Amino acid sequence: MKISLRRFAYLVCLGIVMVTLISTCNAIGDRSLTRSKPLVENCRFVKHVMGETCIPRNPQRVVTLRTDTFANSLALGIKPIASVYIELANPIPNYLQDKVDGIELVGGHDAPNLEKILRLKPDLILIGSYYAKAIYKQLSQIAPTVVLNIPYPPPSWQRQLEELSQVLGKEDVYQQLMNDYWQRIEKLKKILGIGAASPKENRRHNRKVSVASTSLQYGIWAYGEKHFSGTVLSDIGFQRPRSQTGDYFYVENLSEETISEIDGDVLFFLTWDDKDDKKTLEKLKQRPLWRQLNVVQRERVYFVGQHWHSSDIFAVHAMLDDLFKYLGETP
Repeated sequence: MKISLRRFAYLVCLGIVMVTLISTCNAIGDRSLTRSKPLVENCRFVKHVMGETCIPRNPQRVVTLRTDTFANSLALGIKPIASVYIELANPIPNYLQDKVDGIELVGGHDAPNLEKILRLKPDLILIGSYYAKAIYKQLSQIAPTVVLNIPYPPPSWQRQLEELSQVLGKEDVYQQLMNDYWQRIEKLKKILGIGAASPKENRRHNRKVSVASTSLQYGIWAYGEKHFSGTVLSDIGFQRPRSQTGDYFYVENLSEETISEIDGDVLFFLTWDDKDDKKTLEKLKQRPLWRQLNVVQRERVYFVGQHWHSSDIFAVHAMLDDLFKYLGETP
């Protein structure tokens, strides 16, 4: 079969075009694969809730998808490049405001902005297990992702800090942070006379310390022994009101008629920055049942900030600052 010179030239050109297209498609596919499955050199394997991930030995571009994980990372010596916020109206708690310069916000803790995270080119993503299942696969295609064991209700603040230190290879820093914490605990116990040799010197051991709050959305609630503030008070040796003892994180849905359950020798009452929550608190303070509380009549109510609700090490020390300030002396 004879082929004309013109047709031969046409077939040659067509072949060249096809080879070029196939090569281009393969190259695009290779780039997409690399982008969706980041390769990490000089990494170490870390076991976590969703399996095992090889993470950089010295991560430089960490994204944290929990505010407490962000703060604890800072305390352990690694400054993340981005984190989430809790509420749009109050993105960063006041006690962390001086620590967030240069930090990108990547959406809310329950709906992080994956496109923005991708653009930041992280080399490690940290997320808690409560929200992880829905987006873990997508996150792990952006960068090595570790899911911390933080369900709801969450583990103690000490356990969260310890687990993060193990993931980041900062166990020595964790130990120093805990040593500092226990030194402050012992100092406060000495000031308050807790654990002293004689009952007379141990003058404040039986003091019942209550912790509560109110908001427009959730009403009145108290904080149990399993809450982060509860573990700090327990470490010091304080007693709690009967309604706040036991295996509780929160004591929820307290009505104004049962508000006596937050009474105690001392009441630390959390305040929120939201305007509606502030109005709710002001209305509560005008109620007759509030004014009848023994702790209110004795003027032993102390209004404190959001750090009493948080679980990171900076929040814990801010709680201790309040305890020194109101019950002992300024540290």
